[in-house]
Amino acid sequence: MTDEPAGAAYRIEDLAHLSGATVRTIRGYQDRGLLPRPERRGRANVYSDTHLTRLRQIAELLERGYTLASIKELLEAWDAGRGLGGVLGLVAEVDGPWTDEEAVRISRAELDERFGGEPDDAAVADAVELGVLERIPGQDDTFLVPSPQELAVAAELHEAGVPLSAISVHLRELRGQVEHIAVRFLEFTTEHVFARYLVGRPPTDADATEAAALVRRLRPLARQTVDAELARAMRLFAHRELHRRLGTDRHRPGKGKTRDVAVPEPTMTAVEGLVGAEHASEFFTLAAERELRARRLDALATKAAPSNKLDEPL
Repeated sequence: MTDEPAGAAYRIEDLAHLSGATVRTIRGYQDRGLLPRPERRGRANVYSDTHLTRLRQIAELLERGYTLASIKELLEAWDAGRGLGGVLGLVAEVDGPWTDEEAVRISRAELDERFGGEPDDAAVADAVELGVLERIPGQDDTFLVPSPQELAVAAELHEAGVPLSAISVHLRELRGQVEHIAVRFLEFTTEHVFARYLVGRPPTDADATEAAALVRRLRPLARQTVDAELARAMRLFAHRELHRRLGTDRHRPGKGKTRDVAVPEPTMTAVEGLVGAEHASEFFTLAAERELRARRLDALATKAAPSNKLDEPL
């Protein structure tokens, strides 16, 4: 019997072989209403290509994380003519790559060379646990690198003098913080963008197609926002740390002059409640700078403005 002949008739064992499901699973799907009953021909139950297609749809949805209850709703919508293509397109969009990076392979010898030339089994085990490296079955001396960029950063830090153990600790901490940002971004976009598609029932084909297009548009926004905010924060804190280490005034390099200014207690409490005690002094500094800039701008505007003779008293 060929794999999928036109108008083919399968015994349940043949269907199980072609679909990858077990006979028990197929019968379980029938009992749940996920799979149509077979046609009865004499004393035999006969399955068709329709059953095979349905089993492959179920397998694909299971791989994408759907429950059997959700799959039943989706398939019922499909049978009612509402379409499944849009839903599968949405799932494919969400499950697709969220970066332009392509994984590469690296040998153990190349890996050791990039990190100083000395083998470090503990560091390799850490990298595998963190997913920076992935083992390839049957190839003990070769690894898959999902993010070459991440590995390159680790190599640069190590060359600059950072121990590999410290890099692993830093990555674990950073990953937790980034995952928190990702969760918050998803909550934000779900609440304000995707909530209309989450109405307790499978989306229509048109809704799912529209949602997939939105995922495509919004996908780069999280990364762009984090890039911009990280650049801002790094500049701010690196500048502050440099002048702290050099013992110079933050805004007047080389002067080293500071002033103690008395601030009313209610004002200080309000500022600390707004920005946190650790940022209170920075808040006052920036507020004073903004006021000075505003006054300079007002002075320049007043000086540059032409006199209006019509406004002068007679």
